[in-house]
Amino acid sequence: MLKALMLKALTFDLDDTLWDNAGVMLTTEQGHVDWLTENLAEWQRARGEPVTPAIALDVYQRERVALGKRTWERRGDFSWLRERTLITLLEASGLNTAAARLWAALAMDRFHSLRTQVTPFPSTDAMLERLRPHYRLGTITNGNVAFHRLPLRRYFDACIAAGEMFAPKPDPRPFLAMLARLGVSPGQALHVGDSWEEDVLPALRLGMRAAWIAPATTPVPEGPNTHNGVLPAGVVRLERVTELEALLADTPRSPRQ
Repeated sequence: MLKALMLKALTFDLDDTLWDNAGVMLTTEQGHVDWLTENLAEWQRARGEPVTPAIALDVYQRERVALGKRTWERRGDFSWLRERTLITLLEASGLNTAAARLWAALAMDRFHSLRTQVTPFPSTDAMLERLRPHYRLGTITNGNVAFHRLPLRRYFDACIAAGEMFAPKPDPRPFLAMLARLGVSPGQALHVGDSWEEDVLPALRLGMRAAWIAPATTPVPEGPNTHNGVLPAGVVRLERVTELEALLADTPRSPRQ
């Protein structure tokens, strides 16, 4: 499928493509709320003020989802949604606006510290180091990990957080923006991701190729371009991201320009 192509760029999803995100998010969700409860209470006791009741995680999650539905254009801007929800809940518990904004910002800083405690899949770092001399590399994510804090960031020429540009995948705009930043046409790029709806389909619609990260047991979703579990032209399945290097071994490549 790729042998006749002269690929110049590779773009990657982040969460559950370059690392397992589930455990990190569980720790991060509970961890930043617990941090807020503990530290806000200590601050209030030191000031002789009543201690604010702890924010229940399920209430926080429910209110955040509701806010995303009310502000549809920012539905994918998860950091904004989290911080705004925290401000609202803290004000409702009795904090004044200034204190609510302060503690929401501090809690989000804790969130981002926890969120970056990801572990790339084995051999991912080495693979990217070997690919970088031959391809322009970019990331397109719907997540809100502070990617600039991670060691993997050094391999990438451009990174896009789609929600922050108010166009979460599968919107084509983050893909088009990435192609422009990397200076390549869609036919010169391969996108790698674990989501059929958010990674594979939008890449195909633009004329990119796609590598779908999915176990062999995961059925191919039925749709206009798929029949009887057969992958459409332009798509390959990989069980793990590090299989990408072998896939690209037989494709024409030259030093990146």
